[in-house]
Amino acid sequence: MSGSLLQSQQGSLAARRAVLARRVRLLVAATITYNVIEAVVAITAGAAASSTALIGFGLDSVIEVSSAAAVAWQFAGRDPEAREKIALRIIAMSFFALAAYVTVDSVRALVGNGKAEHSTVGLVLAALSLLIMPVLSYAQRRAGRELGSRSAVADSKQTLLCTYLSAVLLAGLGLNSLFGWSWADPLAALVIAAVAIKEGREAWRGDACCAVPVNGPNPLTVQADGADDCGCRPGCSCCTSEAK
Repeated sequence: MSGSLLQSQQGSLAARRAVLARRVRLLVAATITYNVIEAVVAITAGAAASSTALIGFGLDSVIEVSSAAAVAWQFAGRDPEAREKIALRIIAMSFFALAAYVTVDSVRALVGNGKAEHSTVGLVLAALSLLIMPVLSYAQRRAGRELGSRSAVADSKQTLLCTYLSAVLLAGLGLNSLFGWSWADPLAALVIAAVAIKEGREAWRGDACCAVPVNGPNPLTVQADGADDCGCRPGCSCCTSEAK
């Protein structure tokens, strides 16, 4: 009786993990599709308006595609966990590349290397991204945490970072259009670059303490220093009830 119950629980767990893996693949596909469109529109509109912010936003979308593609590649294999480390490295490098570009572009803008013109297309695109990206990020992060995939969680952070960049772009384009404050966007973008470096370091180390199966078959054990099996210590923000 107990053996049948155990087999039933294991079967339910395997079925749930299969559902989550399919969900991650669909969310990654949606993220890639949107970012390809976003990149084309942003770079085209940025070139027309001589907007380094818009062009940078478009290139960020290209980087996000590489991050999402890394997760898609991971989950296309029979054993996604075996590919996770490589996927995390790719995601980390995409964060670093994004931070480097945003920093260089922001400094160029701050020293007065050209002034962007008003761009209605850019404003609309930034507003749409500000609405769409948080939804995609939340859905992927939730599925990744339950599945126990550090790469899926890391990629969801990349998508969330696009939300911040969308807000920065919207504010920068808006302030530039309304008041001619060309310094507002690059200054805020430098903060985003700092966040990207932090997230890149965490992805490189594989730090995603929430990325452990919530309903996994093996309970976590707590070490002498208070850390559990995934390295999460008391006080870690992603281990709070809000993060689950």
